[in-house]
Amino acid sequence: MCTVPGMSIGHTLLGLLESGPRHGYDLKRAFDEKFGHDRPLHYGQVYSTMSRLLKNGLVEVEGVEPGEGPERKRYAITEAGITDVRRWLATPEKPEPYLQSTLYTKVVLALLTNRNAAEILDTQRSEHLRMMRILTDRKRKGDLADQLICDHALFHLEADLRWLELTAARLDKLAAEVAR
Repeated sequence: MCTVPGMSIGHTLLGLLESGPRHGYDLKRAFDEKFGHDRPLHYGQVYSTMSRLLKNGLVEVEGVEPGEGPERKRYAITEAGITDVRRWLATPEKPEPYLQSTLYTKVVLALLTNRNAAEILDTQRSEHLRMMRILTDRKRKGDLADQLICDHALFHLEADLRWLELTAARLDKLAAEVAR
């Protein structure tokens, strides 16, 4: 499954702890199974996040067990942690309007430097379609969670494709404005 760029790792780990205390290794495994198939967490991320959550009183160490190497801490969520997760879940995400598009910048720079902006749009369209084929195949083979996250990505790519088509249709007008 895909991870969302703005996803809060701390809140996600806290939410996973609501089902019961876990070691850092177990948290990493649960995170990777549910949310990190494409971008698994590094152990360092888990332990640095848990250290911050501990410092902020959102988790506590419920037990320490000797292991091969460092001691294994078992973390439990506190009432403050449960309240924090509840607040985070209830807070809507800020819609991302993509007003500073790298692709738009490339098109304008191509026009400013007398390069082929239509070619840039065509290349990008091909890359979007390639990614859409990959996601569609993955969606077809995936479980419900994978289907939903792939749908989310596909809808964004479809919106990008509409923008690419609209920009290609207006390229002459944009070239005239950029030339001024």
